[in-house]
Amino acid sequence: MSENSGLAKTAKAEKTDRRVLRTRDTLGDALLELMGEKHFDDITVQQVLDRAGVGRSTFYAHYSDKDDLFLSDVEDFFVMIAGALTLHKANPRRLAPVAEFFQHLGDSKTIYDRMVASGKVVDVITLGRGIFARAIEERLQLAGVVLGPMELAAQAHALAGSLFALLDWWMHQGMKADPKEMDALFHRMAWCGLEAGSGQKL
Repeated sequence: MSENSGLAKTAKAEKTDRRVLRTRDTLGDALLELMGEKHFDDITVQQVLDRAGVGRSTFYAHYSDKDDLFLSDVEDFFVMIAGALTLHKANPRRLAPVAEFFQHLGDSKTIYDRMVASGKVVDVITLGRGIFARAIEERLQLAGVVLGPMELAAQAHALAGSLFALLDWWMHQGMKADPKEMDALFHRMAWCGLEAGSGQKL
């Protein structure tokens, strides 16, 4: 294969990837718009397709149903936000991008309200907790926390649960506290708990 041929194939693949991402984003946006107008259970795949201007065969090439579309969209968001610290080489002692996460939800409260109204919020939280747990486990290792595999995974899962509990409290308090304050609070609690559990200064 010539170098030019290889470059052409790479360019074609990148163009296809961009097209796929645009289609997924268009479908996700259409679903969110519809969720602002009616209950999730009353939304049909055809309504999503009509709103997005996407064909049925294209939809089913990516998703099995509207639930799959919804959770895939949510998963993409959680993966992006949970991995932001590692991507940007942040201080390893920052275990989760709490400030950024809370700020985004505060700026997008309408979307959060639609998720709650959809009856899917439990699925969303379960999905997010799992993704954040994996990201926090990686951050703990980067910070030099030495624990056995089981304890490390358990600590990460507990911290992810605490993060979503703190988010729930913050939302119910009207999101009045600054997201940066919530970030500092989460990390104080996290490191105090880790140090108490290990019996050493971390």
